[in-house]
Amino acid sequence: MSTYLIGDIHGCFDELKLILSHVRFNPELDTLWLTGDLVARGPGSLEVLRLVRSFGYNLRMVLGNHDLHLLAVYAGIGRNKPDDRITALLDAPDADELIYWLRHQPVLQVDENKKLIMAHAGITPQWDLATARQCAREVEEVLRSDRYPLFLNAMYSHHMPKNWSSELSGLARFQFSISVFTRMRYCFSDGALEMNCKDAPEKAPAALHPWFELPSQLSTCYSIVFGHWASLMGHRKKTNIYGIDTGCCWGGKLTLLHWEEKAFTRVLSNLQHKTNI
Repeated sequence: MSTYLIGDIHGCFDELKLILSHVRFNPELDTLWLTGDLVARGPGSLEVLRLVRSFGYNLRMVLGNHDLHLLAVYAGIGRNKPDDRITALLDAPDADELIYWLRHQPVLQVDENKKLIMAHAGITPQWDLATARQCAREVEEVLRSDRYPLFLNAMYSHHMPKNWSSELSGLARFQFSISVFTRMRYCFSDGALEMNCKDAPEKAPAALHPWFELPSQLSTCYSIVFGHWASLMGHRKKTNIYGIDTGCCWGGKLTLLHWEEKAFTRVLSNLQHKTNI
């Protein structure tokens, strides 16, 4: 029985099948953790959702910002952008079932036995674990309710809080939590979110710090696995931090981490293969 964690798939179905075959993943015995952004950009978003949904209780995943955008498009409040390549999914006969299933997935995973935390973008240094769990529960309750289109529409606002406060409520609290779990990369030194810079750390303005390099309120006994930040390409200074989005949909690689052995497996994207021909 093994635990495998895979970075952002982004509709790269062929690469997902290949990397699972490399490690001989057995969905009846092994557990698969996914960092979110299952859909968009790659050509196989529909096939990815169908496959990972079939893994049932042996799948542990979190939602990413592109997964939430898919939910918004389905609800009629987001724009179906051609580059996202999700039309086949939206037009599929089982689209309603897949969207319902996606709405019921978490934004945070915590395994106390493994001391392992997973979120698509990360955990803000302004939160302790109890706060992260509470905010995750609130987001998940909204997504599973009939109110979810109203709250997802708030994701697109440029006027959202950048600092955490326990006094935040309603849409503002949802906006902050969604930003942390699915969009965060950099913070200022006081922990305030900076939501525009996507560069690798060596190219970022000096005033900005990767969220995981600031002092954290989380116990160092936990490891944190996240995706979302392809330009990191595995960059990390702390041994308990694992960023495993390596840009498969951009011609990079799809990365898998075998948790028990701390061993990485990577496969080139089909785009990279075509580039090399």
